[in-house]
Amino acid sequence: MPVITDVEPITHAADDPDADGLYPIREVARLTGINPVTLRAWERRYGLIEPKRTESGHRLYSVTDIGTIRQVMVWLERGVSVSKVAQMLASSTPDDAQTASTEYGEWQTRIGAALTAFNEPELERLYGQVFSSYPLEVVFQGIFLPLWQQLLKAQDVFGRTSEWLLLDGFLRGRVQHRLQLQAADARQCVLVVAMPELCRELELLVAGLLLSRNDRVVRVLAIGQPLEELSLVCEKLEPHAVVLFANHALSTAHQRRLIRLAQTLNCSVSLAGDASEVAQEALAGSSIACLGSAARLMNQRLAADLKATLDS
Repeated sequence: MPVITDVEPITHAADDPDADGLYPIREVARLTGINPVTLRAWERRYGLIEPKRTESGHRLYSVTDIGTIRQVMVWLERGVSVSKVAQMLASSTPDDAQTASTEYGEWQTRIGAALTAFNEPELERLYGQVFSSYPLEVVFQGIFLPLWQQLLKAQDVFGRTSEWLLLDGFLRGRVQHRLQLQAADARQCVLVVAMPELCRELELLVAGLLLSRNDRVVRVLAIGQPLEELSLVCEKLEPHAVVLFANHALSTAHQRRLIRLAQTLNCSVSLAGDASEVAQEALAGSSIACLGSAARLMNQRLAADLKATLDS
């Protein structure tokens, strides 16, 4: 029986120079969406995490630390104050984050073996097993996308590019198929659009799939969709919301462009992906909602944004 948790653990990248699987604070911030200032505060003020230190004093976080950060995020989303989270962590046994991390890692090892052998039937079989055993967010954000990212980072290793291409094409096909199965008569329509050059197609498609619900149909526009033509697309499709997706930080020019875009569209506009947490402060004075990157958080914030729009 698989262990299902609220935590989406990270696997150690094969090309990471640290043999112990430790991550610097900038990488942890990228993976979790929690900025370094907050991570340091959680450590110093509340003792929520205890990263190791290099000889020069730089923080290094383990997979278990990242799992703890994910747990903290979940409890904060549920309205638990930061000061009480440490007490809840102390009473959380066994360590579900570590258990899940080990379990997801075992799946990734088996999937990796299928990729190394270029055995697509076995890849299909494993995909089916994972899909029938876990919720959608774990299938992608917990198991497949971390492996996909690991292979992407290791493309200087002979053979890894071919393995990544196999997995990338396989997953894009499966996600597109799932998106096509959405109910066409859903009450709400949401467009998901890539910020130019700030994400890959698979990441965009998965975001669209994770935002889909029984009462909401999600249409993912193709990579390369010109933002200046979105007003035309929205005029024809009449969506309730447009979600811009980016996994790389927005420049000041990107932020200004996004704010100008929101002023031209007659619907709710929000930003999702890793970039949304970083851009939250810069976009605070605008009408653009920042949804985050975790599936549950994205859906909660989008639902709240849609409700506010429909009620107004």
